[in-house]
Amino acid sequence: MIRLVTMIALGLSLLSPAAWAETLTTSAGPVEVKEIVRDLDEPWAFGFLPEGGVLITERGGALLHIRPDGTRTEVSGLPRIAVGGQGGLLDLLIPADFAQTREVVFSYSRPQARGAGTAVAVGRFSADGRALENTRTIFAMEEGTRGGRHFGSRIVEGRDGFLYVTIGDRGDDDSAQNLAIESGSVIRIARDGGIPTSNPFTGTEGAQPEIWSYGHRNPQGAALDLQGNLWVVEHGARGGDEINRVEMGANYGWPVISYGRHYSGLRIGEGTAKPGMEQPAHFWDPSIAPSGMMIYSGALWPEWEGDFFVGSLKFGYLSRLEAGSFAEEEITGDTTARLRDVREGPDGAIWFLSVGNGALYRMSPAERS
Repeated sequence: MIRLVTMIALGLSLLSPAAWAETLTTSAGPVEVKEIVRDLDEPWAFGFLPEGGVLITERGGALLHIRPDGTRTEVSGLPRIAVGGQGGLLDLLIPADFAQTREVVFSYSRPQARGAGTAVAVGRFSADGRALENTRTIFAMEEGTRGGRHFGSRIVEGRDGFLYVTIGDRGDDDSAQNLAIESGSVIRIARDGGIPTSNPFTGTEGAQPEIWSYGHRNPQGAALDLQGNLWVVEHGARGGDEINRVEMGANYGWPVISYGRHYSGLRIGEGTAKPGMEQPAHFWDPSIAPSGMMIYSGALWPEWEGDFFVGSLKFGYLSRLEAGSFAEEEITGDTTARLRDVREGPDGAIWFLSVGNGALYRMSPAERS
Protein backbone atom coordinates (compact mmCIF):
# COMPACT_ATOMS: atom_id res chain seq x y z
CA MET A 1 0.00 0.00 0.00
CA ILE A 2 2.86 2.40 0.79
CA ARG A 3 4.33 1.84 -2.68
CA LEU A 4 0.92 2.38 -4.29
CA VAL A 5 0.44 5.70 -2.54
CA THR A 6 3.99 6.74 -3.44
CA MET A 7 3.43 6.09 -7.12
CA ILE A 8 0.08 7.90 -7.18
CA ALA A 9 1.86 10.87 -5.63
CA LEU A 10 4.61 10.51 -8.23
CA GLY A 11 2.13 10.69 -11.07
CA LEU A 12 0.75 13.96 -9.73
CA SER A 13 3.87 15.67 -8.42
CA LEU A 14 5.80 15.45 -11.68
CA LEU A 15 3.11 17.50 -13.39
CA SER A 16 3.52 21.23 -13.82
CA PRO A 17 0.36 23.37 -14.01
CA ALA A 18 0.87 23.71 -17.76
CA ALA A 19 1.38 20.00 -18.42
CA TRP A 20 -0.55 18.46 -21.29
CA ALA A 21 -3.65 16.36 -20.55
CA GLU A 22 -6.41 14.97 -22.72
CA THR A 23 -9.48 12.79 -22.30
CA LEU A 24 -9.86 9.84 -24.68
CA THR A 25 -12.83 7.59 -25.37
CA THR A 26 -12.28 3.84 -24.85
CA SER A 27 -14.38 0.69 -24.58
CA ALA A 28 -14.02 0.93 -20.79
CA GLY A 29 -15.19 4.55 -20.67
CA PRO A 30 -13.35 7.87 -20.74
CA VAL A 31 -9.71 7.91 -19.72
CA GLU A 32 -7.48 10.82 -18.86
CA VAL A 33 -3.94 10.92 -20.23
CA LYS A 34 -1.54 13.25 -18.43
CA GLU A 35 1.95 14.28 -19.42
CA ILE A 36 4.41 13.24 -16.71
CA VAL A 37 7.82 13.98 -18.30
CA ARG A 38 8.48 16.09 -21.40
CA ASP A 39 11.45 17.12 -23.59
CA LEU A 40 12.78 13.59 -24.06
CA ASP A 41 15.10 12.81 -26.97
CA GLU A 42 14.19 9.48 -28.62
CA PRO A 43 13.07 7.77 -25.41
CA TRP A 44 13.21 3.97 -25.58
CA ALA A 45 12.22 2.52 -22.19
CA PHE A 46 11.31 3.40 -18.62
CA GLY A 47 10.93 1.75 -15.23
CA PHE A 48 9.51 2.57 -11.82
CA LEU A 49 11.73 2.95 -8.76
CA PRO A 50 10.19 1.60 -5.54
CA GLU A 51 11.18 4.73 -3.61
CA GLY A 52 9.37 6.88 -6.18
CA GLY A 53 10.58 8.38 -9.43
CA VAL A 54 11.33 6.76 -12.76
CA LEU A 55 14.33 5.86 -14.88
CA ILE A 56 14.14 6.56 -18.63
CA THR A 57 16.55 5.55 -21.39
CA GLU A 58 17.18 7.71 -24.44
CA ARG A 59 18.54 5.93 -27.50
CA GLY A 60 21.34 8.48 -27.85
CA GLY A 61 22.96 7.14 -24.68
CA ALA A 62 21.40 9.02 -21.76
CA LEU A 63 19.90 7.31 -18.69
CA LEU A 64 17.65 9.81 -16.91
CA HIS A 65 16.54 9.72 -13.27
CA ILE A 66 13.29 11.66 -12.79
CA ARG A 67 12.73 12.21 -9.08
CA PRO A 68 9.26 12.50 -7.49
CA ASP A 69 9.61 16.30 -7.42
CA GLY A 70 10.36 16.34 -11.16
CA THR A 71 14.11 16.97 -10.84
CA ARG A 72 15.97 15.39 -13.75
CA THR A 73 19.48 13.88 -13.41
CA GLU A 74 21.53 12.17 -16.09
CA VAL A 75 22.94 9.00 -14.54
CA SER A 76 26.64 8.28 -15.08
CA GLY A 77 28.45 4.94 -15.19
CA LEU A 78 27.22 3.50 -18.50
CA PRO A 79 29.54 1.53 -20.80
CA ARG A 80 30.59 2.70 -24.25
CA ILE A 81 27.52 2.55 -26.50
CA ALA A 82 27.40 2.28 -30.30
CA VAL A 83 24.77 4.85 -31.28
CA GLY A 84 23.63 4.63 -34.89
CA GLY A 85 20.67 3.50 -36.95
CA GLN A 86 18.33 1.73 -34.53
CA GLY A 87 21.12 1.10 -32.04
CA GLY A 88 21.97 2.89 -28.82
CA LEU A 89 20.84 2.70 -25.20
CA LEU A 90 17.71 0.57 -25.34
CA ASP A 91 15.65 -1.36 -22.78
CA LEU A 92 15.61 -1.06 -19.01
CA LEU A 93 14.61 -3.47 -16.23
CA ILE A 94 14.30 -2.69 -12.54
CA PRO A 95 14.32 -6.18 -11.01
CA ALA A 96 11.90 -7.36 -8.35
CA ASP A 97 14.66 -7.36 -5.71
CA PHE A 98 15.82 -3.79 -6.45
CA ALA A 99 15.07 -2.65 -2.89
CA GLN A 100 17.68 -5.13 -1.63
CA THR A 101 20.26 -5.07 -4.46
CA ARG A 102 19.68 -1.68 -6.13
CA GLU A 103 20.66 -3.36 -9.40
CA VAL A 104 19.44 -2.03 -12.74
CA VAL A 105 19.59 -4.15 -15.90
CA PHE A 106 19.73 -2.53 -19.35
CA SER A 107 20.37 -3.44 -22.96
CA TYR A 108 22.44 -1.52 -25.49
CA SER A 109 24.21 -1.85 -28.81
CA ARG A 110 27.82 -2.67 -28.02
CA PRO A 111 30.65 -1.75 -30.35
CA GLN A 112 32.12 -4.78 -32.11
CA ALA A 113 34.77 -5.32 -34.73
CA ARG A 114 32.11 -5.70 -37.42
CA GLY A 115 29.81 -2.94 -36.20
CA ALA A 116 27.61 -3.49 -33.15
CA GLY A 117 25.65 -6.20 -31.38
CA THR A 118 23.00 -6.45 -28.68
CA ALA A 119 24.41 -6.59 -25.16
CA VAL A 120 23.03 -6.63 -21.61
CA ALA A 121 24.62 -4.93 -18.61
CA VAL A 122 23.96 -4.64 -14.88
CA GLY A 123 24.89 -1.78 -12.56
CA ARG A 124 24.15 -0.78 -8.97
CA PHE A 125 22.09 2.41 -8.68
CA SER A 126 23.87 4.72 -6.28
CA ALA A 127 22.20 5.94 -3.09
CA ASP A 128 22.19 9.51 -4.37
CA GLY A 129 20.54 8.47 -7.65
CA ARG A 130 23.31 9.93 -9.82
CA ALA A 131 25.35 6.93 -10.99
CA LEU A 132 25.45 3.26 -11.84
CA GLU A 133 28.28 1.63 -9.91
CA ASN A 134 30.19 -1.56 -10.71
CA THR A 135 28.58 -1.67 -14.14
CA ARG A 136 29.46 -4.85 -16.02
CA THR A 137 28.29 -6.41 -19.26
CA ILE A 138 26.81 -9.83 -18.54
CA PHE A 139 26.00 -10.79 -22.12
CA ALA A 140 27.11 -9.75 -25.61
CA MET A 141 25.93 -11.52 -28.73
CA GLU A 142 28.35 -13.07 -31.19
CA GLU A 143 29.80 -10.67 -33.73
CA GLY A 144 26.93 -8.84 -35.41
CA THR A 145 26.73 -7.16 -38.79
CA ARG A 146 27.68 -3.68 -39.89
CA GLY A 147 24.03 -2.70 -40.30
CA GLY A 148 22.26 -0.56 -37.72
CA ARG A 149 18.99 -2.50 -37.70
CA HIS A 150 17.03 -5.00 -35.63
CA PHE A 151 18.65 -5.09 -32.20
CA GLY A 152 15.48 -6.38 -30.48
CA SER A 153 16.60 -5.69 -26.90
CA ARG A 154 13.54 -6.09 -24.63
CA ILE A 155 14.33 -7.61 -21.23
CA VAL A 156 11.86 -9.55 -19.07
CA GLU A 157 12.47 -11.02 -15.63
CA GLY A 158 10.85 -14.46 -15.62
CA ARG A 159 9.17 -16.02 -12.62
CA ASP A 160 12.09 -18.46 -12.60
CA GLY A 161 14.42 -15.53 -11.79
CA PHE A 162 16.20 -15.65 -15.15
CA LEU A 163 16.40 -12.84 -17.71
CA TYR A 164 14.75 -13.29 -21.09
CA VAL A 165 16.17 -10.94 -23.73
CA THR A 166 14.99 -10.46 -27.32
CA ILE A 167 17.53 -10.10 -30.14
CA GLY A 168 16.62 -9.13 -33.69
CA ASP A 169 18.07 -10.69 -36.83
CA ARG A 170 20.32 -7.61 -37.26
CA GLY A 171 19.04 -7.20 -40.83
CA ASP A 172 20.47 -10.58 -41.85
CA ASP A 173 17.31 -12.64 -42.44
CA ASP A 174 18.88 -16.09 -42.65
CA SER A 175 20.76 -15.70 -39.37
CA ALA A 176 17.48 -16.16 -37.48
CA GLN A 177 17.61 -19.87 -38.42
CA ASN A 178 21.29 -20.23 -37.49
CA LEU A 179 21.80 -21.43 -33.91
CA ALA A 180 25.51 -20.59 -34.11
CA ILE A 181 24.64 -16.91 -33.54
CA GLU A 182 22.03 -15.33 -31.30
CA SER A 183 20.51 -13.16 -34.06
CA GLY A 184 16.74 -13.55 -34.31
CA SER A 185 16.33 -15.23 -30.93
CA VAL A 186 15.12 -14.94 -27.38
CA ILE A 187 17.89 -15.80 -24.96
CA ARG A 188 17.72 -16.85 -21.29
CA ILE A 189 20.53 -15.96 -18.89
CA ALA A 190 21.09 -15.51 -15.17
CA ARG A 191 21.60 -12.06 -13.61
CA ASP A 192 25.32 -12.76 -13.32
CA GLY A 193 25.51 -13.77 -16.98
CA GLY A 194 25.52 -17.49 -16.27
CA ILE A 195 23.77 -19.87 -18.65
CA PRO A 196 21.07 -22.12 -17.15
CA THR A 197 21.83 -25.79 -17.76
CA SER A 198 18.14 -26.31 -18.56
CA ASN A 199 18.31 -24.10 -21.66
CA PRO A 200 17.24 -26.14 -24.71
CA PHE A 201 20.50 -25.95 -26.66
CA THR A 202 22.97 -26.31 -23.81
CA GLY A 203 25.36 -29.03 -24.93
CA THR A 204 24.23 -28.88 -28.58
CA GLU A 205 27.29 -28.73 -30.80
CA GLY A 206 27.52 -25.51 -32.77
CA ALA A 207 24.62 -23.81 -30.95
CA GLN A 208 24.76 -20.81 -28.65
CA PRO A 209 23.67 -22.10 -25.24
CA GLU A 210 21.89 -18.85 -24.28
CA ILE A 211 19.23 -19.36 -26.98
CA TRP A 212 15.73 -20.11 -25.66
CA SER A 213 13.78 -19.75 -28.93
CA TYR A 214 14.67 -18.68 -32.47
CA GLY A 215 13.27 -17.74 -35.88
CA HIS A 216 12.27 -14.25 -34.76
CA ARG A 217 12.66 -11.15 -36.95
CA ASN A 218 12.88 -8.18 -34.58
CA PRO A 219 11.02 -8.54 -31.27
CA GLN A 220 10.81 -5.09 -29.68
CA GLY A 221 8.14 -5.91 -27.10
CA ALA A 222 8.03 -8.63 -24.47
CA ALA A 223 5.93 -9.30 -21.37
CA LEU A 224 4.70 -11.97 -18.99
CA ASP A 225 1.00 -12.78 -18.93
CA LEU A 226 -0.90 -13.22 -15.66
CA GLN A 227 0.08 -16.90 -15.56
CA GLY A 228 3.78 -16.12 -16.02
CA ASN A 229 4.03 -17.14 -19.71
CA LEU A 230 6.38 -15.12 -21.91
CA TRP A 231 5.05 -13.34 -25.01
CA VAL A 232 6.83 -11.22 -27.61
CA VAL A 233 5.65 -8.82 -30.29
CA GLU A 234 7.87 -8.49 -33.33
CA HIS A 235 8.17 -6.44 -36.47
CA GLY A 236 7.36 -8.08 -39.76
CA ALA A 237 8.51 -6.67 -43.06
CA ARG A 238 5.67 -5.27 -45.21
CA GLY A 239 2.91 -6.74 -43.07
CA GLY A 240 3.33 -9.77 -40.86
CA ASP A 241 3.95 -8.15 -37.47
CA GLU A 242 3.41 -10.97 -34.96
CA ILE A 243 2.54 -11.72 -31.35
CA ASN A 244 4.04 -15.02 -30.25
CA ARG A 245 3.88 -17.03 -27.06
CA VAL A 246 7.49 -18.05 -26.50
CA GLU A 247 8.14 -21.72 -25.82
CA MET A 248 11.44 -23.39 -24.96
CA GLY A 249 13.35 -24.46 -28.08
CA ALA A 250 10.61 -23.39 -30.50
CA ASN A 251 11.26 -22.08 -34.01
CA TYR A 252 9.05 -19.13 -35.01
CA GLY A 253 9.84 -19.43 -38.69
CA TRP A 254 11.51 -16.22 -39.85
CA PRO A 255 12.43 -15.94 -42.72
CA VAL A 256 11.07 -19.28 -43.92
CA ILE A 257 7.43 -18.46 -43.13
CA SER A 258 5.71 -15.10 -42.73
CA TYR A 259 2.36 -13.38 -43.19
CA GLY A 260 4.05 -10.38 -44.75
CA ARG A 261 6.07 -9.63 -47.86
CA HIS A 262 9.45 -8.09 -48.48
CA TYR A 263 9.45 -4.31 -48.86
CA SER A 264 9.94 -4.92 -52.59
CA GLY A 265 6.62 -6.75 -52.66
CA LEU A 266 8.22 -10.13 -53.26
CA ARG A 267 7.07 -13.21 -51.36
CA ILE A 268 8.97 -14.17 -48.20
CA GLY A 269 10.28 -17.71 -47.86
CA GLU A 270 7.97 -20.67 -48.42
CA GLY A 271 4.60 -19.26 -47.42
CA THR A 272 2.74 -18.90 -44.14
CA ALA A 273 3.22 -22.33 -42.58
CA LYS A 274 5.70 -25.19 -42.38
CA PRO A 275 5.88 -28.27 -40.12
CA GLY A 276 8.10 -27.69 -37.10
CA MET A 277 7.58 -23.93 -37.15
CA GLU A 278 5.21 -22.07 -34.84
CA GLN A 279 2.20 -20.02 -35.92
CA PRO A 280 1.70 -16.56 -34.43
CA ALA A 281 -1.09 -16.04 -31.92
CA HIS A 282 -1.91 -12.83 -33.81
CA PHE A 283 -0.55 -10.93 -36.79
CA TRP A 284 -1.13 -7.53 -38.41
CA ASP A 285 -1.34 -6.82 -42.12
CA PRO A 286 -0.61 -4.01 -42.86
CA SER A 287 2.16 -3.59 -40.34
CA ILE A 288 1.64 -1.27 -37.36
CA ALA A 289 5.37 -1.29 -36.45
CA PRO A 290 4.82 -2.60 -32.89
CA SER A 291 7.18 -1.84 -30.06
CA GLY A 292 6.63 -2.03 -26.29
CA MET A 293 4.06 -4.50 -24.96
CA MET A 294 2.32 -4.95 -21.61
CA ILE A 295 -0.27 -7.50 -20.43
CA TYR A 296 -2.69 -5.84 -18.03
CA SER A 297 -3.57 -7.00 -14.51
CA GLY A 298 -7.06 -5.50 -14.46
CA ALA A 299 -6.32 -3.34 -11.41
CA LEU A 300 -8.14 -0.18 -12.55
CA TRP A 301 -10.05 -1.62 -15.52
CA PRO A 302 -11.29 -5.13 -14.56
CA GLU A 303 -12.80 -5.59 -18.03
CA TRP A 304 -9.27 -5.36 -19.50
CA GLU A 305 -7.74 -8.07 -17.29
CA GLY A 306 -5.29 -10.16 -19.29
CA ASP A 307 -5.50 -7.91 -22.37
CA PHE A 308 -2.41 -7.02 -24.40
CA PHE A 309 -1.38 -3.39 -24.87
CA VAL A 310 1.04 -2.69 -27.73
CA GLY A 311 2.43 0.62 -28.96
CA SER A 312 2.29 1.42 -32.67
CA LEU A 313 5.24 3.34 -34.09
CA LYS A 314 3.68 3.62 -37.54
CA PHE A 315 0.09 4.68 -36.96
CA GLY A 316 0.43 6.38 -33.59
CA TYR A 317 -2.00 4.54 -31.37
CA LEU A 318 -2.12 2.27 -28.35
CA SER A 319 -3.43 -1.13 -29.41
CA ARG A 320 -5.55 -3.06 -26.93
CA LEU A 321 -5.95 -6.72 -27.86
CA GLU A 322 -8.52 -8.83 -26.03
CA ALA A 323 -7.11 -11.85 -24.24
CA GLY A 324 -7.88 -14.97 -26.25
CA SER A 325 -9.55 -13.44 -29.31
CA PHE A 326 -7.01 -10.66 -29.99
CA ALA A 327 -9.85 -8.42 -31.18
CA GLU A 328 -8.30 -4.98 -31.44
CA GLU A 329 -9.24 -1.58 -30.07
CA GLU A 330 -7.24 1.45 -31.17
CA ILE A 331 -6.80 4.02 -28.39
CA THR A 332 -5.66 7.18 -30.09
CA GLY A 333 -5.16 10.86 -29.41
CA ASP A 334 -2.58 13.63 -29.55
CA THR A 335 -0.56 11.85 -26.85
CA THR A 336 -0.16 8.51 -28.69
CA ALA A 337 2.32 9.56 -31.39
CA ARG A 338 4.86 6.79 -32.15
CA LEU A 339 4.66 4.76 -28.95
CA ARG A 340 7.89 3.00 -27.99
CA ASP A 341 7.20 1.54 -24.53
CA VAL A 342 4.09 0.61 -22.53
CA ARG A 343 4.05 -0.45 -18.86
CA GLU A 344 1.58 -0.86 -16.02
CA GLY A 345 2.31 1.34 -13.04
CA PRO A 346 2.23 -0.04 -9.49
CA ASP A 347 -1.10 1.76 -9.04
CA GLY A 348 -2.67 0.04 -12.08
CA ALA A 349 -2.47 3.08 -14.37
CA ILE A 350 -1.15 2.52 -17.91
CA TRP A 351 2.00 4.51 -18.73
CA PHE A 352 3.52 4.93 -22.19
CA LEU A 353 6.45 6.63 -23.91
CA SER A 354 5.82 8.67 -27.04
CA VAL A 355 8.78 9.07 -29.36
CA GLY A 356 6.72 11.42 -31.52
CA ASN A 357 6.07 13.82 -28.63
CA GLY A 358 9.21 13.10 -26.62
CA ALA A 359 7.14 12.53 -23.51
CA LEU A 360 6.06 10.03 -20.85
CA TYR A 361 2.33 9.80 -20.17
CA ARG A 362 0.05 8.22 -17.54
CA MET A 363 -3.43 6.97 -18.47
CA SER A 364 -6.10 6.47 -15.78
CA PRO A 365 -9.91 6.33 -15.61
CA ALA A 366 -11.15 9.90 -16.06
CA GLU A 367 -13.40 9.77 -13.01
CA ARG A 368 -10.52 8.64 -10.75
CA SER A 369 -7.72 10.88 -11.94
